[in-house]
Order: sequence, then C-alpha cells, then structure tokens
Amino acid sequence: MDSPSTAPAEPDASTAAIRLARLETDADLARWDAFVDRHPEATFFHRAGWKQVLEQGLGHRAPFLYAERDGELCGILPLGEIRSLLFGRALISTPFCVYGGAVADDPEVRGLLETEACRLAETAGVGHLELREREPHHPDWPGKALYATFRRAIDPDPERNLQQIPRKQRAMVRKGIKAGLSSRFDDGVDALYRVYSESVRNLGTPVFPRRYFRVLKQVFGDDCEVLLVEHQGALVSGVMSFRFRDEVLPYYGGGTQAARALKANDFMYWEVMRRACVEGVRTFDFGRSKRGTGAFDFKRNWGFEPEPLHYAYRLVRANELPDVNPLNPKYRLFIAAWKRLPLPLSQLIGPLLARNLG
Repeated sequence: MDSPSTAPAEPDASTAAIRLARLETDADLARWDAFVDRHPEATFFHRAGWKQVLEQGLGHRAPFLYAERDGELCGILPLGEIRSLLFGRALISTPFCVYGGAVADDPEVRGLLETEACRLAETAGVGHLELREREPHHPDWPGKALYATFRRAIDPDPERNLQQIPRKQRAMVRKGIKAGLSSRFDDGVDALYRVYSESVRNLGTPVFPRRYFRVLKQVFGDDCEVLLVEHQGALVSGVMSFRFRDEVLPYYGGGTQAARALKANDFMYWEVMRRACVEGVRTFDFGRSKRGTGAFDFKRNWGFEPEPLHYAYRLVRANELPDVNPLNPKYRLFIAAWKRLPLPLSQLIGPLLARNLG
C-alpha cells in the first residue's frame, strides 16, 4: 500500500527527533488532553477519554497514537479498531464520533502519525483506514461527501437566539412551550436510555449498549450532560450533550411516540441552546447528518447551514469504500423489520449490532 501523500519522503534531522508512542499512562492522559485543549483543530472527539469509552463501553481496541518532540507532545491520532463479521473490519479515527483524524503542530508530524496508522491497519488486516476530518487534508485519498456538520455561533441573549430560528421552526418551539413542557438535567442515563432506545427502534436502527452511555457519563463527567423533557410529569424526550471549550454538542437524542405531537424534540434542542447560552457557551454544534435525510433537513430548518465533512479512506484489504449506512438499499428490509420489533427485544439484541457499526 502506498504511504499517505503527507508523509515525508526521507526523515530529516527534525523527524529523527520525533518519537511516536501509544497512549497508556495517566500522565500521558493529562498531557494528551492539555494538547487537545490548546490546539485549535482539536475537537471533543479527540479527547483522551474516548480511548476508555471505546474499550470499556464498546469492547474495541483503541490504539491512540501520539508524537512528541524533545519531550513535548506535538501531535495526536485517536484510533479505534472495529471487528465485525457482518460489517467488516476497520481502523477509524474516531469510530462513533463525527470528527477525528490527526491533530499536529506541523505537516511533518501529521504525516508520521498517519504513516503509522497505515502500518497498523495493514498489520491488523482491516478492510480500510478511515479518517473523519473537518478539513480536506487528503484530496488524493478516496473519500465520501455523504455527511455534513452543522455549527453556528449563538448569542448570550436567549431571545435573540430564538428569533434567529426561522419562523416555521420557531413556531414548533413555541408550541412545545405552550404545551407545558419542562426540562431538567439528570445525573444518570437510565431515563435517557428509555426514550433514546425507543426513538432509534422507531427509525429502524439498533441501539447502543446501556453500558456505553454510562461510561460516557463516567469518563466525561460534567462535560457530558443529560437533559430530559417532561409533560405533566411524564418523560417524553431526552438528549445527551457534550461540552467542549465554549461549545455544546447535543449528540444522542430521541423521544417517545408522544413527543411528535407535543413538539418535544424541538423544545428539547431549544432548551439545550437556551440553557447553554446563558452559561457562556458561544457555539452550538448540531452534529453531522447524512445528506438526503430528515435529520439533515431538520437542522437546516433551524437556520444552520451544512458544512461538508471530509472522510478520507485508505483501502487495505477492501476493494471498495464501505457503505454501512441506512441509505444503502440492501439494508431496507432489515430496517423495516427492525421498526416492528418489540422494544424490549430491540434493547436486548440491538447492542450486539450497534457496537460494530462504528
């Protein structure tokens, strides 16, 4: 396999001083996160805690690579290895996350990290290596234009943020308010799991293990918050959001059958925005969605413009790019059947599939 175009042709004096290693010790965890905090290209999904989440929450190997020069961290590359009989094997930066890829102080360090990732992919015998990046670092690699992310600055004044939502969508939020919906934070994940698992079952998608959400909460603490929406004391929707710097990222959200009529999901995302802005959060990250889906249109209806994501691939044993997503026609019958499963059964067998979707 050819090495990435970003890798240096010949090591020079500065390259020889760069050491590559794997994230292992508590001291390295602290150094890793300090690098993430200071680097402008880093995201929440580059944080060291994802190694523990992938390993303990989902049971995957997570060879997180870092580079150091003269004892100082100068680059990182979080990786997760997915091994699935149904969906194949892959090395991804970062699986179950919208952003990933190498973050480095210079192109030379990036190239060394990516060259090592290619070597690991070959050694592991995976089908492909995937880097989920916001910027197009690899225009010469095979890629996909399937996903877009939605990000926007928010105002310190909640009323101004409400007015910035287009009229029709703003009306949905106001309907939720008039319906008497209320929101509250929850320290646990069990209530969220009830509504989230029902929501993804209704979409025909397997749900993640409950353990995964518990590990997320345990690892990221206050930077992983759960907001629940209730109507007359009954739970109707919920969302897990991530905090990073001055950003909030509502990530895992869903609602019950009653949520649609009550406009509970509209109210829920508004509450995330409203609560965050008064706490000093200045960026609302609505996450990624696939083009041509209802979620993509929903976010545009909120006044967010799509920003293309650049997912780059290096094929190792695979002959073509992976296509594991609900838009693939070959999964149509599976999705239709999954929607009809009793909820307890979907909660039982769903995690066995979802942990391998990446």
